[in-house]
Amino acid sequence: MTNPEIQVAQALKSIARNQQVKSYIQQSSELYPLLLKAAKRFVTGENKQDGIEIANELISKGYLISLEYIGENTADLGECIKAKDEFLNLIEEMGSMSMKQTVSFDLSHIGLSIDPDTAYNHLLELAKKADQYGITLMISMEESSKTNKILDIYKKTTEQYPNVGITLQVHLYRSSGDIQELIHYPGKIRIVKGAYQESVEVALSRSKELNNRYLNLLEQLIEANHPVSIATHDEILIQEMEQRQFLKHPNVEIEMLYGIRPDLLKDLKSKEYKCKVYLTYGQEWYLYLCHRIAEYPENLYRAVTDMIDPSLTERCSSY
Repeated sequence: MTNPEIQVAQALKSIARNQQVKSYIQQSSELYPLLLKAAKRFVTGENKQDGIEIANELISKGYLISLEYIGENTADLGECIKAKDEFLNLIEEMGSMSMKQTVSFDLSHIGLSIDPDTAYNHLLELAKKADQYGITLMISMEESSKTNKILDIYKKTTEQYPNVGITLQVHLYRSSGDIQELIHYPGKIRIVKGAYQESVEVALSRSKELNNRYLNLLEQLIEANHPVSIATHDEILIQEMEQRQFLKHPNVEIEMLYGIRPDLLKDLKSKEYKCKVYLTYGQEWYLYLCHRIAEYPENLYRAVTDMIDPSLTERCSSY
């Protein structure tokens, strides 16, 4: 990224978590519908049916899907219970349609911001329901300050429910050690570079060294024959993985966010690799939109285009 792009990314990450700005947008009859048009490039819609409809389209085209009801850092117990119940309803509906796919979520959406026991008990409910229908749950990773609590909850849950997976952020120095332990647990491991801003004492910045770490950790998982989801849009990394034949391994899938590089994922699927699309829905799309633009500031141009003419938004027809 250039310096101006870095400044834009940092500004977006800052306002994404500003509750005052978020509340202002949510209450604005002008801004809310305008920004929602931009968000719909990356978010399926505001309700469960939006997500399931697009999930079905993608499944019919041969993709795997992971579906998330957006939300994180929920500090009110009543709201955590509502989120947990929404996930239960989502799992129930997917199960009734024999949609044996993946449901993803942040533990802070279902109680971690209150206390670990709340998140753990809610997760057990979700895991039990998902297990009934052959559905996989994938726990997302959050800021490094939460990593120990998230991993502890994951480990306890997989003692009963092996259908629960975990995400690891390669940029955290600790991940090299974590993977040595997690490789002995049954859940699928999703590997990401890491999107959260962390101190230099805790994490690597985007660099060739980070890419090498990514490939090294991935190779360890593949050699151990452990189920893994490769979550990246980095073409340089993907080309290297193809050369090493990582994507041909039966326990490997490659996962990309809905609306980001559908052309690249479509090309990979044409080579008969397992390809997954990560879908989201819900009213908390504001934070998600800010993150997508922060990760790749050129998405700001697309956002402006979508606000002016939403018919140009790339949706399922691009896959």
